[in-house]
Amino acid sequence: MPLIVLTLGIVLLFLLIIVFQLNAFLSLILSAIFVGVFQGMEPLTIVKSIESGLGGTLGHLAIIIGLGAIFGKIISEGGGAHRIARSLINNFGEKRVGWAICLASFILGIILFFEVTFILLIPIVYTIAVEARVKLLKVGIPFLAAISITHCFLPPHPGPTAISSVLGANLGVVLAYGLILAIPASVIFGPLFSRLYKNWDVEVPDHLVTKAEFNMDEVPSFATCVLTTLSPVIFILIGVIAEYTLPKTSTIYKILTFIGNADISLLISLFIAVYVFGLRKKRKTIPQLMKIAEEALISMGGIIFILGGGGAFKQVIIDSGMADYIAHFTRGWNISPFILAWIIACIIRLAVGSATVTVLTTSAMMSPIVQETGVNHELMVLAIGTASIAFAPPSDVSFWMTKEYFNLTIGQTVKTVCLMFTLIAIYGLLGVLALSTVIG
Repeated sequence: MPLIVLTLGIVLLFLLIIVFQLNAFLSLILSAIFVGVFQGMEPLTIVKSIESGLGGTLGHLAIIIGLGAIFGKIISEGGGAHRIARSLINNFGEKRVGWAICLASFILGIILFFEVTFILLIPIVYTIAVEARVKLLKVGIPFLAAISITHCFLPPHPGPTAISSVLGANLGVVLAYGLILAIPASVIFGPLFSRLYKNWDVEVPDHLVTKAEFNMDEVPSFATCVLTTLSPVIFILIGVIAEYTLPKTSTIYKILTFIGNADISLLISLFIAVYVFGLRKKRKTIPQLMKIAEEALISMGGIIFILGGGGAFKQVIIDSGMADYIAHFTRGWNISPFILAWIIACIIRLAVGSATVTVLTTSAMMSPIVQETGVNHELMVLAIGTASIAFAPPSDVSFWMTKEYFNLTIGQTVKTVCLMFTLIAIYGLLGVLALSTVIG
């Protein structure tokens, strides 16, 4: 019954948006209430779940999206994204820009969270599409593929790291196996997969792209633009190194891990961008820069609320006990541990939406089975991790981020992002099974 209720809730969500053309935020809230009521939750408990889910999601994402939007807008308005995009086009050629953005996204994706990489690179993705005069999905699909693949296969991302902790897997070995699967996956589901959408005429959202003309003699050098754009990555790396090398009681540890926090690193980098693309050489005044910041925040308003609505929908599903039901439902299945873990993770992912809940719940359920069967711990991490991105259901923020930033309809989002993420999950399982026959 709970899975039927969830299915009806998702159908209702699509009907409200597509048929009745209701705003996505309102549709998500109404669908969350529907699921909560028919799952037998108390009315006020549903309201608290919605508030908790919306607040919890935006507490994590709003700062990153807000600071990232201003950061990206200042770089774009200062010609930085134009300089980087033009350099990539000149070096790789207009026909190979998909490969260029895939490589850049993969490198950054190993280090950064999915959301942070997304926000940092999206202005460059837009600018490359405009400057190279190519369809948005030609660069958009490789970008999404690379950051999603690194997210589910490679530590130090939270998913693989959390699963490794629960199962007692070696992070270095997980990283090695993950790279074996992740590199070809990025090629298959990036530049090659994007060819399926070569005739899709998806426009770059007008309010999210800078169309100004630049005198390149006045724009900072390529090296300066790249270093400024990568400054959040540098600060985060400093924090990661400090985390593993310094005593946790030392003052320098506290300082470096503070500036290595994703929110703080973006804040510091924002002021670096303000100097490089504004105050330096008096390119722009403070009032002009703050006007850019205001425009960036206004353009993000609708997206932030939609992401919050997705978080509310997810939280009601979680609080209704869906994960516990699935655990009971799958208990006693007699199949390969890798396949069992993958199926359980896929069901939880589809039901709950949250990749974090998926990996934590599945790894906890599989831990005694892993110990009992002696199955390869590191490959089990990858089996669970790859399933955690399957489907990209509407209860997950990745669905709405990609829909809004890539100017897609609900149907187009299902045919692109949802399909790609599901195929990556299937590829991951097949890869794990293939490696298990070799490794044992």
